[in-house]
Amino acid sequence: MKFTRILGVAAALAAASVVAQEPGSAPADTAPADTATVTPAADPAPAPVSVLESDDVTATWGDAAAGASKAAACAACHGADGNSADPQYPKLAGQNERYIARQLALFKSGERNSPIMMPFAAPLSAQDMRDIGAHFAGMRVVPGVADDTEIAEGPNAGRRFFEVGQRIFLSGKPEGGVPACLACHGPTGAGNPGAAWPSIGGQHAGYTAAKLAEFHNGMVWGSGDRANPIMAQVASGLTDEEIQGLASFLEGLHNVADAPAADAVAAVAAAPAEAPAAVVADEAAATQE
Repeated sequence: MKFTRILGVAAALAAASVVAQEPGSAPADTAPADTATVTPAADPAPAPVSVLESDDVTATWGDAAAGASKAAACAACHGADGNSADPQYPKLAGQNERYIARQLALFKSGERNSPIMMPFAAPLSAQDMRDIGAHFAGMRVVPGVADDTEIAEGPNAGRRFFEVGQRIFLSGKPEGGVPACLACHGPTGAGNPGAAWPSIGGQHAGYTAAKLAEFHNGMVWGSGDRANPIMAQVASGLTDEEIQGLASFLEGLHNVADAPAADAVAAVAAAPAEAPAAVVADEAAATQE
């Protein structure tokens, strides 16, 4: 889906004076000498654009066409259509432009640690980052299939695996201080482009589980005023099983209008089952993209 971006809105005001003619007054086509002059309001200034952390320049909204060539190297890991085949690499299709740009800036500055991404981000300008973000934002994510295996024991016994995550996504976990995920990421997991909250619907369960585990262990992307501790606070109240259930639910989450064709779903269902992603707690997990 492509987002329409508006740099500025020009407005012009026109005014017309209507003088009611009373008996004995001058003809209507004779304007009174003291008729008020209405001055059109000044055009509003163009909307401000973002200055990214990694570059001392002002970047405009991204150009998807320009981003297509700049993102050529991304296809090796993230797929030509933004839907990566390997679950260790995130799907970027449908991701919000500003979110992608911000993550690239953090990779470039080293505030998000990834030996894989840092060399790719190093030569990018702020405008490059916005262009690449716009390129992927215009693609459509292909969701996977959530795990509906029934849990045999424990506090969630009797629930299907994805239902554990569905409950947290819709209602949160009040006793653990976990808010409902849809409050920030939207009912279909498409995120919030204005606030730069990421799209998470349709994402690989393995990737989501790994990131949630890292957040659970206190990982924060950014430093100083640029640090964003929200997810570290949110994930701290989740158990391993809840992380796995939430990751599985999100993999299958999508807007019904974007549902894949029946044969594509059948092909995924017939493929060998992917082993549940391990909840990683060591430092090696933080080096993954």
